[in-house]
Amino acid sequence: MSSSAAPAPVFDPWQPSFVADPYPAYAALRERGRAHYFEASRQWLIPRHEDVRVLLRDRRLGRTYLHRFSHEEFGRTAPPPEHEPFHTLNGHGMLDLEPPDHTRLRRLVSKAFTPRTVERLAPVVERLADELVEAFVAEGGGDLVAAVAEPLPVAVIAEMLGIPPADRAQLRPWSADICGMFELNPGDEAARRAVRASVEFSEYLRELIAARRRNPGEDLISGLVAAYDEGDRLTEQEMISTCVLLLNAGHEATVNSTGNGWLALFRHPDQLALLRSDPDALLPTAVDELLRYDTPLQLFERWVLDDIEVGGTVIPRGSEVALLFGSANRDPERFPDPDRLDLSRTDNAHFSFGGGIHYCLGAPLARLELAASFGALLRRAPGLRPAAEPRWNPGFVIRGLQELLVEV
Repeated sequence: MSSSAAPAPVFDPWQPSFVADPYPAYAALRERGRAHYFEASRQWLIPRHEDVRVLLRDRRLGRTYLHRFSHEEFGRTAPPPEHEPFHTLNGHGMLDLEPPDHTRLRRLVSKAFTPRTVERLAPVVERLADELVEAFVAEGGGDLVAAVAEPLPVAVIAEMLGIPPADRAQLRPWSADICGMFELNPGDEAARRAVRASVEFSEYLRELIAARRRNPGEDLISGLVAAYDEGDRLTEQEMISTCVLLLNAGHEATVNSTGNGWLALFRHPDQLALLRSDPDALLPTAVDELLRYDTPLQLFERWVLDDIEVGGTVIPRGSEVALLFGSANRDPERFPDPDRLDLSRTDNAHFSFGGGIHYCLGAPLARLELAASFGALLRRAPGLRPAAEPRWNPGFVIRGLQELLVEV
């Protein structure tokens, strides 16, 4: 009886089976070459680590093109007018700006978002993590995502921004709706939700900024107001966009890293046992290895401002590249035995926090939150175990679990 080789896994980010495990498809892409045009999203997929590293730093690419071209000059169609609130909010944040605006804004935000700010938050983060885990253990377990992964980073970033506790319940829904627009080819309903959330969140922050101008405190919003009032030209819209970016980036990644990380540990019991045996020694490298192994941000888009060449393929101006962080983080050319979870891995140049000028400003805070929540669960729930098969959210770009049911 004859047999034929199985077909290579297909890159199909809208298929639930792909979202649950995109890594075989990434391996096939890396084998086939360095740049692949994906007609469904009109993007060039870049799957290899070295190419991603170089292109993150290549000034011929940008997160926006509007600092050099109009939509028409760049061969692109302007977004619909009804989407304007979302694009105004998104377009004035650091992540979607290029120098010199990006340089000025990041410098001003860095004045308020200092290492000392993060250090000052450490006791708060650890206390919140302990309280959440203590309540979770008392309940006998449940959904780890809803009970621990989601509330911790939302509470931390709200504390940092100075958002009153009574106002915090709406932060997660606003963030989820806005982030829906970052998926590939978002539909009309996703756009409507993102626009509505952009309007509501912006109005709320505008009022909060006005209150901090009248009565400044020690929070990050007060720090941004001070930078604005001292003549450093941080506009009110930039302050609003910065706060929203810090919330979205500051908790979406941490939520998904927590769920994805525990799922990886459950599926690698030898590594979980190793971590339980000496969490204090292993947590620093374990956090980065869990981020590498199953990154919450699978893809990072950039516009081609001038023609580039990748592996002999010319990618012309006006194109969009999709840097596949999830694939780059599993590239065997950079990571020995990349599909193996190794919590003691030290040479770990993953892209889960990006790279170049857009490297995540909140990376130290994210590491602090992850170490605190994993540490608290390791201490208080030493027998933590899965109770059901996990359920994935449908999104691929920001990829994480909808639910992770566990017992303690």
